Amino acid sequence: MRPRAFRRRIARLEADTPRYRALEVALGEGVGFGQAWYSSQKEHWLGWLAEYDGQGAYGRKIDPSRDARFVYNHIQCAPMLFWRAEALGFPDDVLDDAFAAVIAAPKRNASQCAAFRRVLPWDRIDAVL
Repeated sequence: MRPRAFRRRIARLEADTPRYRALEVALGEGVGFGQAWYSSQKEHWLGWLAEYDGQGAYGRKIDPSRDARFVYNHIQCAPMLFWRAEALGFPDDVLDDAFAAVIAAPKRNASQCAAFRRVLPWDRIDAVL
C-alpha cells in the first residue's frame, strides 16, 4: 500500500477515540504539549502523510519505494500509533498491553514506538485495514 492510500484509509477513521488522550497525558506529548500543531492524532497522521512525497516539515529523504509498512515502522510518536490502533477497533486488552508497553519503555520516542510495535506490528495493523 502506498502512503497516499494509507492516508485515505486514515481519513475514514473516527478522530475522537476515548483512550489515546490518556497516553498523551501520561507521556506529556501531543495535543496541548510542546509545539503540537495538530488538534488530534488523526490530524497529525493526515498532515504527516499529506507531504510524504516530499521532505515535508520533517525533512524526509524522498524515496518513492517507501510503502505504508515503512511509514508505520518509522513513526516516532507513540500516541499517533496508539490512536490508529484504537480507531481501527483493536480490543481493549490489546490496547492495554500497548499502553503499558509504551509507559514502561525508556522515555525516548523511538523506544516508546518500538515497544508499541512489539505489541502491534505492521502485519496486525495491515490485517484490519
